Amino acid sequence: MDFTFTEEQQAAVEAAKAVFSGVAPDGVPSPALTPGAVADDFDRPLWAGLAGSDLLSLVLAAEHGGAGLDPIALCLVLRESAKVLARVPLLENSAVAMTVQAYGSRELAAQILPPAGRGELVLTAAANGRTGHEPAELAVTARRQDGSWLLDGVQTGVPWAQSADRIAVPAHTQPYGDAHAGTARAVVALVPRDHPGVTLADQVSTNGERFAEVRLDAVRVGDHEVIDAEGAWEWLRDLLTTGTCALALGLGERVLAMTSEYTGKREQFGFPVATFQAVAVQAADRYIDLRAMEVTLWQAAWRLATRSSGALPVSGDVAVAKIWASDGVRRVVQTAQHLHGGFGADTDYPLHRYHAWAKQIELSLGPAAAHEEALGDLLAAHPLS
Repeated sequence: MDFTFTEEQQAAVEAAKAVFSGVAPDGVPSPALTPGAVADDFDRPLWAGLAGSDLLSLVLAAEHGGAGLDPIALCLVLRESAKVLARVPLLENSAVAMTVQAYGSRELAAQILPPAGRGELVLTAAANGRTGHEPAELAVTARRQDGSWLLDGVQTGVPWAQSADRIAVPAHTQPYGDAHAGTARAVVALVPRDHPGVTLADQVSTNGERFAEVRLDAVRVGDHEVIDAEGAWEWLRDLLTTGTCALALGLGERVLAMTSEYTGKREQFGFPVATFQAVAVQAADRYIDLRAMEVTLWQAAWRLATRSSGALPVSGDVAVAKIWASDGVRRVVQTAQHLHGGFGADTDYPLHRYHAWAKQIELSLGPAAAHEEALGDLLAAHPLS
C-alpha cells in the first residue's frame, strides 16, 4: 500500500499547524503543581479556531458541510494537536461524527453533523466501561420499550463530558419482546448531557483534562438517537483507539525534539552531552520507537479509511498500533526525563506536562498488555496460513 499523503491531507496538516501555532503547552493545567486539579472547560478559543479553519468538519461529507476526508487526515491533525497538548475534544467529536455519518439514520445525521462541524455542538464518547478494564458496551444495558430505548448503567472516564452536548454511549441490548428477541448486540446511543436520568460525577485525570463518571438511570431516548447497526460500535472504538495512537506519535515526536535541543546545548566536560555515545544510543532507540509507532498508525488508519479486507479484521491492525503507541510513548518520555536530568522535573519547564499526557495516552482505551491479549484472541480466531 502507498502511504503517501494526498494534497488534501497535506493541506489539512498545514491548516492545523497554523491553528495550533499559538497554543502554549505551559498553559495546560499541571497535576504536578496542583494535585487533583482539572480544567473547568476545554480550550474554547482554540475550538473556535478549529471550527473557523474547517478542521472540525474535515471528515464530514459535503452534504453536511464538510471536506469529505478520511481517518488518515484526522490522524494527521491529531498528531499536530498533541505536539502542543491541545485541550480540545477533537478526537471524540470527530470519531462520533464519523460514526453517525457511516451508521446513523438520515434524521440523526441531519440533526447532529452540521452543528458538530461548525463547533456549535460538542460530542464526546464513553469508551472505558465501568472500570476501564472491561468492554465498554457491557457497562450499560439498552432495551426497547414503547418505541424508544431505556438505558441503565455506568461509564467511567468520559473526557469533557461536563462540556459536551451529546455523549455517545455504547450499550448491550437486553431483549424485550421486540423483533430481535434473544439476540444481544451492541448499540450506540447519542445521549444529551442534561437528559433526565443522566448524572455526572467529576473524575481526576492524569493529565488535567476533565473527566466524568456518567451514570444512566432509566434514561429514555428516541429510536432515531440510537445507532442500532452491526459494526457501529466497533468502528467508533477503532477510530478512537487509532486517534489515540496519533496523539501518542505527535507527543513523542515533540518530546524527542525537545530532548535533542536540550542535549545539544547542555555541556559536560566541555562537550554537548548529545555527543556522548550513551546519550546518542538512547536517543536513537527512541527514534526507532517513533518510526514503529508511525508505520503501525498509518497501517491502521489506512485500513479504516479504505475498509480493506485482510487476513485479520481491522481491529488487529488497530491493536498492533496501540501496542506500539502505549509502549513507545512511555519509553520516549522516560528517556527524555533521564536525558534532561534534574531539569526535566522542573515544573517551569513543560516536559513534566508531556509526561503526564503520555501516561494518560498510554492507558487510554487499554494499555499494551490488553491489546496484546486482544490480538492473540484475533489470531486464534483467524489463524494465518
